[in-house]
Amino acid sequence: MSTGAANDIQMVIITGMSGAGKTVAIHSFEDLGFFCVDNLPPTLLPKFLELMKESGNKMNKVALVMDLRGREFFDHLFKALDELDETSWVTPQILFLDADDSTLVRRYKETRRSHPLAPSGLPLEGIKLERNLLEELKGRAQIIYNTSQMKPRELREKILNEFSANKKTIFTVNVMSFGFKHGLPIDADLVFDVRFLPNPHYIDHMRPKTGLDDDVSSYVLKWNETQKFLEKVTELLSFMLPHYKREGKAQLVVAIGCTGGQHRSVAIAEYIGHYFEEDYNTRITHRDIDIRKDKIT
Repeated sequence: MSTGAANDIQMVIITGMSGAGKTVAIHSFEDLGFFCVDNLPPTLLPKFLELMKESGNKMNKVALVMDLRGREFFDHLFKALDELDETSWVTPQILFLDADDSTLVRRYKETRRSHPLAPSGLPLEGIKLERNLLEELKGRAQIIYNTSQMKPRELREKILNEFSANKKTIFTVNVMSFGFKHGLPIDADLVFDVRFLPNPHYIDHMRPKTGLDDDVSSYVLKWNETQKFLEKVTELLSFMLPHYKREGKAQLVVAIGCTGGQHRSVAIAEYIGHYFEEDYNTRITHRDIDIRKDKIT
């Protein structure tokens, strides 16, 4: 079975000191579209490679976390890496996350967690033991990040910029229409209520239509209050979106609500989504557009 050329397969092995940011790293790779496995025992790596082969090109971006949480398998790690180096169709990169001892001790104190190698002892004892065990692995790493002075957002941005196909931070603006009578979207970051706008439901021939229809959209957008609202909300979002992106968010959900989620909110969501599509990766969805349980929309 063909698995594609070696340079078509991107595999990153994430390892390093406990507390240096591997959780932030694996979430960052997930946002980049990588198939991610946290804490994969090295003994299972050959089986995982078989799964990759069987998937064809469906698993062409993979990130694996291997660390001392699976310390009973640690002796097998270097053997697994050697076997991986001999695999012709994939060339792995090792990303090693490190931090100064004092930083790691502070992080363990802040989280009140015990070190995996010193569950009943001092964190520094476990840190020193782990650093000694990982010394050879660090020497084999192609990429090393010292996160001592990094905030989670900064580590995230560094990974996104390093491993993104287009070398740009991925940031998606999801614009969603919804109906208040069906409940607030639980994943909304920002909610705008447009129930104050004139309602096309009361125009007989528009009642069975939605905000995707030209005559309904034109009706919603033609009013002075609609234009004023769009002017203000696009100005507000133009100010806010770059700041959300700079803070490291992968996406922002902007929810536009009317009563039923079929007329006004749909037309406004379409306008806002298309307004920002040249500057951002935008996605427009209409949660309640096909629900017609009662009459007011």
